[in-house]
Order: sequence, then structure tokens, then C-alpha cells
Amino acid sequence: MKKLLVIDPQNDFCDIAGAALPVAGASADLQRLTSFVARVPLDDITVTLDSHPSVAVERTTFWKTADGNSPAPFSFVTRADVINGKFTPRDASLTAQVLIMLDQLASTGRPGLMIWPVHCVTGTWGHNIFTPLAKQLNQWEFTRQRAVRKVLKGEYPLTEHFGVFEADAPDEAVPSTQFNNTLAAELTQNVDVLFVAGEAGSHCVASSIDQLMRYLNGVAEQRPRIILLTDCMSPVTDFEADQNAFVQRATAWGAETMTSAQASAMFN
Repeated sequence: MKKLLVIDPQNDFCDIAGAALPVAGASADLQRLTSFVARVPLDDITVTLDSHPSVAVERTTFWKTADGNSPAPFSFVTRADVINGKFTPRDASLTAQVLIMLDQLASTGRPGLMIWPVHCVTGTWGHNIFTPLAKQLNQWEFTRQRAVRKVLKGEYPLTEHFGVFEADAPDEAVPSTQFNNTLAAELTQNVDVLFVAGEAGSHCVASSIDQLMRYLNGVAEQRPRIILLTDCMSPVTDFEADQNAFVQRATAWGAETMTSAQASAMFN
């Protein structure tokens, strides 16, 4: 069985007019992925969708600086910043929960939280799948007479949620932030090949596959062959080293890297 996992192929991440958080090269990545879906006889497709309210902890609208203004995008918030008043929640009643979340991040080796521009607000144009890919997914559904699975992530506003399987700081009272064992099993059990693509390779793709590799290390079932489509993902600008480090981790674990053309040639 051949499956495809596409991570966050959304307008707001594409380098096109109107995008809130464009990733250089993303629209070309997704054009190549569109061609891949048209050529390869895939048995199953899962698409993740970054899905947020307009106000959430990882975006500029949630925070204020000491002078009452919104922080600049790509500011970095630490626990000390909150305690010292450099950055504080606009809703002061959330401060204690934010500090708990930042402590959780610190316990995993992350010193704080990146503040992003408002992006992928559920129901907006930016939340939608890049149009050429969306049309090809519709064609796949018609041809196969089955649905592309759409998985929303990031709806809980008090934690970042890069990886599709688990939030960065899971809340035991919020099921959507906990590890999604069902999804991980569906993507890997009785699967021969799992192709992976999407945006951005430095963040949501990397976190998702790191989480999946951790899951597979803990289960006895046979691992699928995982192939990263390297020309169907790009890093956020200035985070190129993060994507390179992710690919090195994944290949050391046993994943493979191919271009979409190389992967398509497997079936010719």
C-alpha cells in the first residue's frame, strides 16, 4: 500500500500574493507535488491543515509589549520575558497558563516561543489548500471514489502545534493536543511506502516526522518505507539549517530522500 502525507499545503505558506507567512519556493514545491499525485497510483492521501483562531499564543495578536503595542513578528518569548513584562498576554488572566506552557517547552529543550504573523485562520483564503493541488486532490477523489483525509491541527489557542501528531506543549485536559495514536497507526500499519511532502520543511514537516519516528520506535509492527520528497518541501527563510538537520535525523533513522521525479519513476 502506498500512502502520501501532505503537511500544511496552504495558501498562507505559499510564495504568492496575499500569503501571510510565505515560504520561498513553496508554490513550486506544491506544483511538483500536484504532478506527483497525478502520476503515482496512491492508495491513500492525508492532508494536514494548520488551523488557528486569529488570536492564539503563537501569534502577534495574543501578546503586547511593555508599551502596549503588538510585538513584531518573529519575536521570541521566554518565561523571563513574561515575568519581566517585556511580553505579556493581552488577556492577563491567561498568564499562569502561558507560564506553564513555556515551562513545558523548556523541559523539552526549547527556551521559548516564536511569535508568528497571523496565518491560516480557519475558514479564510489563507487556510485553503493551494489551488492547483486542491484541484488534483479532487480529481484523485473522483477517480478513486474515496476521500482525501483532512486533519486539522492548531485549534487549541494556548500551545504551538507544529507537528500533526501532537502539540508542542500537550494539555492533558485537551484531547486534540495529545498524541494522535490513531492517525499514526493509520499512516504506518500495513503500509509499504509513506511519501511525505509539505510546508515548511524546517518546522511542521520536521516536527511531524520527528513525532512519527518516535512513535515507530515504540511499536513492534514493521516500519513502512518512508520517503521524503525533497523537492516538495522548503524551509522558512533563515531556517535552512533546521531543515537540513531534520533531513539528517530522518535519514539516520532510516527514511529515504527522493525528488518527486525520482519517486514517480518507481512506478513507470
